[in-house]
Amino acid sequence: MRLFFPAVICFLGLSVMASSQQVQSAASGRLDWPVYGGNPENNHYSVLAQINRDNVSSLQMAWSYDTGEEGGLQTSPIVVEGVLYGVTPTQKVFALDAATGKELWKFDSGIAGTQPARGLAFWQKGKDRRILVGIMHFLYALNAETGKPLAEFAENGRIDLRKDLGRPDYQRQFIALTTPGTVYKDLIIVGGRLPEELPGPPGDIRAYEIPTGKLRWSFHTIPHPGEYGYDTWPKDAWTYSSGANNWAGMALDVARGILYVPTGSAASDFYGADRAGDNLFANSLLALNAETGERIWHFQAVKHDLWDRDFPSPPALVTVKHDGKRVDAIAETSKQGFVYLFDRSNGAPLFPLTYKKYPASTVPEEWTANTQGLPAKPAPFARQSLTSDLLTTRTSPAHAWAVKEFATFRNAGQFAPLTANQETVIFPGFDGGAEWGGFAVDPGTAVLYVNSNDVAWTGSLVKSSGGKAQDAHGLYLSQCSVCHGADRAGSPPQFPSLVNIGQHTSPMEIENTITHGKGRMPAFPALSGEQVRALIAYLTTGEKRELTSGEVATAKYYFTGYHKFLDPEGYPAVAPPWGTLNAIDLNSGEYVWKIPLGEYPELAAQGQTNTGTENYGGPMVTAGGLLFIGATNFDKKLRAFDKDTGKLLWETLLPFSGNATPATYEVDGRQYVVIAAGGGKAGKAPSGGVYVAFALPRK
Repeated sequence: MRLFFPAVICFLGLSVMASSQQVQSAASGRLDWPVYGGNPENNHYSVLAQINRDNVSSLQMAWSYDTGEEGGLQTSPIVVEGVLYGVTPTQKVFALDAATGKELWKFDSGIAGTQPARGLAFWQKGKDRRILVGIMHFLYALNAETGKPLAEFAENGRIDLRKDLGRPDYQRQFIALTTPGTVYKDLIIVGGRLPEELPGPPGDIRAYEIPTGKLRWSFHTIPHPGEYGYDTWPKDAWTYSSGANNWAGMALDVARGILYVPTGSAASDFYGADRAGDNLFANSLLALNAETGERIWHFQAVKHDLWDRDFPSPPALVTVKHDGKRVDAIAETSKQGFVYLFDRSNGAPLFPLTYKKYPASTVPEEWTANTQGLPAKPAPFARQSLTSDLLTTRTSPAHAWAVKEFATFRNAGQFAPLTANQETVIFPGFDGGAEWGGFAVDPGTAVLYVNSNDVAWTGSLVKSSGGKAQDAHGLYLSQCSVCHGADRAGSPPQFPSLVNIGQHTSPMEIENTITHGKGRMPAFPALSGEQVRALIAYLTTGEKRELTSGEVATAKYYFTGYHKFLDPEGYPAVAPPWGTLNAIDLNSGEYVWKIPLGEYPELAAQGQTNTGTENYGGPMVTAGGLLFIGATNFDKKLRAFDKDTGKLLWETLLPFSGNATPATYEVDGRQYVVIAAGGGKAGKAPSGGVYVAFALPRK
């Protein structure tokens, strides 16, 4: 991200990069957080040190801003020249005075956002200052002073991201910009969230001109004929396959003009017979020329993914000491709990990668890769295999239940393909390991800080009739069972149960959710009106209505649903820790410290503390020697740790769980720490949308 300050000399309409900008503005008593992740390097780091180890215990709330909405928040706001920009749970965009929390403006597009919104982007050239923000499938350009759409940008101030993807009938495609795009010079570069099942669009990485909204370049993550990687897919896959998309965010090396783009898995997530091959550039870290979109290098972490092992986090730039030399590197974390570290100029791994063969699939017609590779160092930050001695001992009945249930599972470790009619253990679970909140890196020490989930899940496949979905039940299995399960039981709260949904949700509400999506659920615009009505009837009455039109192709095997391994009382059926916070020295690959992160309040009251919990949202680290993180699902706390030792120095209770990454900034010589608190991930606990800022008491 580049930003203009009156005291900074600009050239070619561009200003210096944000890390330099922090130093420039500090003298004036202001230091911004102008980019998602803090700066183009995306290291979640700030040079601010007014709040430090010695005084953080005195931190108190400075202001709060209640959006007045429910639904939860995942947004990390940005702060530019004393103005904080954020997004509400329904994706209204607002600007606040960053020192007081007073609302300056709010923009309501008229579109009720139903997808996660993790942030925004800022661009300036001269007096032209713009906020670039995704609202469902649109990318808006707003005047940063007024919040009004800029009519000269694309089509009346917005780009319809369903277009330019090479698919017929763009209105039947689903894409949502859940993570903000990356600004480079006069370009905004975006990925997007896509469906987990077919049909769906490809995960093209696209660059649009910020002044006009015109498409500058596209990189095809599902290669077209003649492009590199085309031979790793079936010959016509580029016309029908979906996924291989960037939904987690990017990092930018401004000096080199290189964009680093992690991608997710190809659709469908767990059965890939229709996409035989390694499937470049799914599950990859791409280094692209930010000016042209040309590939410089790539690394594929999972070939022909059958486990939904996306790269879930934005990468971060760091300079490390390696073999006696300073190396400019790029770091990335994975759902499996691994840290990958590469020379950012050429993609050479700085720690060895070990490749070996893994079991082939037992599912007929499934294709599996010859080998898969994992880094030999650092050691994984999440447990890699589930054994009987890792089952819960929280209570004797819970342990006995877990032992009995565990005996029914297939448990073969990493890269064991799912099989039919038996649950396979996935550990770490489908939600990581690492997740979308990302990680922080201290550029002075090259220590990486990452929070991790450490809960087991299971999954399996079931044979279907294949061919076309002829009735509502077949349609449900092909489109809905991947999340809600073949039995409609789901895996709450991430994947709600649909059993008896008609008793508490109206047909109109169900139709709206299918049509527009909600939370983790994408929209299904490719379904016809008849198909939607048939699904509603099936969900509310069990009627397996026959379909007469708009048939949807089904796979020969389908995923039976995400099953979290929980004991009968709803706690993880594995032994703690269920969530951790880790500090890893990237120079050596060794751990500095590791601690549990989070608690269940009711268990803590019984003396079961330091269990750790599932957590979403990342850490932030500062020159004041502090690491700030919310993230924990159940205890609603924001915490500050000593970054060198992991010692807890301060904590406070938020109105809702802070499932977002905090930011820090300085206005009028006063440092603030802000986090979006919305909850929504703790079962039946209420959700909301409140931004809370903290500062030291005024002298």
